Amino acid sequence: MAGGGLVEALIEAFQCLPGVGPKTARRMTYHLLERDRDGARRLARALTQAAERVGHCRRCRNLTESEVCALCADPQRDARLLCVVESPADVAAIAGGTAYRGHFFVLMGRLSPLDGIGPEDIGLDVLERRLEEAGLEEVVLATNPTVEGEVTAHVIAEMSRARGLRVTRIARGVPVGGELEYADASTLEEALEARREY
Repeated sequence: MAGGGLVEALIEAFQCLPGVGPKTARRMTYHLLERDRDGARRLARALTQAAERVGHCRRCRNLTESEVCALCADPQRDARLLCVVESPADVAAIAGGTAYRGHFFVLMGRLSPLDGIGPEDIGLDVLERRLEEAGLEEVVLATNPTVEGEVTAHVIAEMSRARGLRVTRIARGVPVGGELEYADASTLEEALEARREY
């Protein structure tokens, strides 16, 4: 291969990103080295700093540079609500795109016995302690609607109900802007079951 050594190492390094295969990694590498060396340096600095300084919030396990993230430290958030999600990306989507004003707990995955991912791997022991906190009234389950996400939600629901907490699940169905004729049968069934007064 032309370039060899460091060029190939960079192409391979880019492939650790989700959805980035060899061709995309090669395009990104060549772009940075041919047209944007300053961008490459900024990227390298930002990655190094983030890898060294970003950790997990001790309360919710979201990504943060502090011991406690900004969402957990916000006194305006409703401490009666705890939304359980699979990843920090889910927190960003809900906190940035909805009117939800409660707190979060990030699992960093979902139960998947076939892949060797058990309760301790996703922090259910930490969540259990969080469920014991005074003032908590409702657990909102916002795991993904996959088989593993549903199993994870079921386990968390049982843990929460055992503590007398109300358990809710985010609704699923036809997306805004979607057309019914293109929705699959299970999506339509979910939408009909989750219908509400209009």
